[in-house]
Amino acid sequence: MTRSSLELLWGTGERPSRGPKPGIGLDRIVTAAVEVADAEGLDAVSMRRVATELGVGTMSLYRYVPGKAELLDLMLDRVQAESLAAEPPREVDWREAIGILARSYRALFHAHPWLLKVNEARSALGPSTLRGLELCLTGLKGMGLTDPETISVIITVQSFATGIARMEIQTVEAAKETGVSHEEFWEGQRPYLERAMTSGEFPHMAALAEDTFRTDFDHFAFGLARLLDGFEALVKSRAARQP
Repeated sequence: MTRSSLELLWGTGERPSRGPKPGIGLDRIVTAAVEVADAEGLDAVSMRRVATELGVGTMSLYRYVPGKAELLDLMLDRVQAESLAAEPPREVDWREAIGILARSYRALFHAHPWLLKVNEARSALGPSTLRGLELCLTGLKGMGLTDPETISVIITVQSFATGIARMEIQTVEAAKETGVSHEEFWEGQRPYLERAMTSGEFPHMAALAEDTFRTDFDHFAFGLARLLDGFEALVKSRAARQP
């Protein structure tokens, strides 16, 4: 993240005074970059590739964006805006707010799988990102937790949604990359697993029910419900200690 990223995100950057009048806008550049990433992955995004998609020379992009690092910051803030549009502001209780957060975050990764490869530990905080955080804080204010605890709730829910999305996306990608379906992959391991289960070395694994790993079990819904139950226990305990 650079100062240039923040200036571009918040609209404070000055456009160059020299050279011909620009024929493209920053919005079009970011849109094209996101489309390339969605279709071919983050590695396919480069200033040259985006320029090709827009039908302009590569150097013309540098009038708007210093480089790929800044472009990525703009892309991240752009896709964050999608989840805001999908869930318009409204009055909800904290349980529903957490559900919205989890579902929105999971959907965001499915819409843009390349996000899984982005290190967001120090991403630039743009307008869309801050609006999203503001909505989260608004929805969670009824929990009665401390400020650090409220942020931890958001981190916990986002981490859970990211983990589930990663598992789902990588399952689909593995099938596409190898040409081997999920069922075929596990069927190929069946003889070895059956031999291992009868060896006596894995008694707890061997005792699992036949439907333990069925693909129709909704791990997302189950995990989200358990998170909500845990948070509710905390909220109730805090309320009980109030004078």
